[in-house]
Amino acid sequence: MRYKLLILCTLAAVCILLTSLKKHPVSIYAKPVLKTIIVDPGHGGTDQGAHGLFSTEADVALGVGLKLGKAIQKEFPDIKIVFTRTTDVLPGNLTNANLANRLRAQMANEYKGMNSLYISIHCNATQKPGGWYAKRLVGTKPKIVYVGKGKRRRKHVIQEPIYESYYVENKVTGTETYIWAADRSDEKSKFVPGEEETGENVQDTLNVLDLDSPEARIRATLYTKTFFNSSYLFAKYVEDEFLQAGRTYRGGVKQRNEKGIWVLQATGMPSVLIETGFITNKQEEEYLNSEDGQLQIVENVIEAVKKYKKELESSSKPATLGAAVPSPTNNNE
Repeated sequence: MRYKLLILCTLAAVCILLTSLKKHPVSIYAKPVLKTIIVDPGHGGTDQGAHGLFSTEADVALGVGLKLGKAIQKEFPDIKIVFTRTTDVLPGNLTNANLANRLRAQMANEYKGMNSLYISIHCNATQKPGGWYAKRLVGTKPKIVYVGKGKRRRKHVIQEPIYESYYVENKVTGTETYIWAADRSDEKSKFVPGEEETGENVQDTLNVLDLDSPEARIRATLYTKTFFNSSYLFAKYVEDEFLQAGRTYRGGVKQRNEKGIWVLQATGMPSVLIETGFITNKQEEEYLNSEDGQLQIVENVIEAVKKYKKELESSSKPATLGAAVPSPTNNNE
């Protein structure tokens, strides 16, 4: 009896949802037009992120982010550009990085929906910047030691290891582009547009869909699937461009599902986090700080935006974009 009742309730919720969608059509069923791109240079101010030999992640992210915004404005004059920061401070001039990340998401969510795209710029890091000193065994030498006491004291010869120090270069390089993990869609669905939001700019940044009703849950699931697929599509275009530019391939698009990746979880739109390279690698740090390097990164992302925009606006069913998706990963930034 309970099973039959559950089926009836689910069918009723679906009917209510379909009726609602007929009365209030939403952007996942319409052909979306890319109207807003939120450019988020990661870190800033009191939070400098990863450190290289001579620069910080916050500096690189800001340099790339500002160039990217300028290039988007030139290439797509009809697209609105929103920066989460334009100077070396956290958004809102805050000093707490966690609060600043929440503010980043709130700023982005003024433009909820498929008509927007959120791009967060970061640098990756691993171990020590540049490299580190280690020791290795190169041989042995005889050493006399005494054991025992008094008449039992005896001399022994042992082989003492000989070590030498050597420098280990940090050779980890390459780009990675992350999206929010599909297996955490319930977390993302809390930030999808409400019924009165149709993909146009939204003024109420705190308007979160009520997930208590079956109708709202079904609607949120449709949106989060659309956001996930579109995020993956754009991220794949970004990684393809990096690969063609000769950057080190590190496995393509990856999913982020750790606690704390707030800018991917709490943004009610397709969103990606781009690790532009490893600031802890000497050569890549120089590339990330160079004018040519930053402009090439921007050019790669712009080409990805072109392909994504064309695909998005030519598709009548955006929810079907990006059918093949990667497995979740918990790699560090």
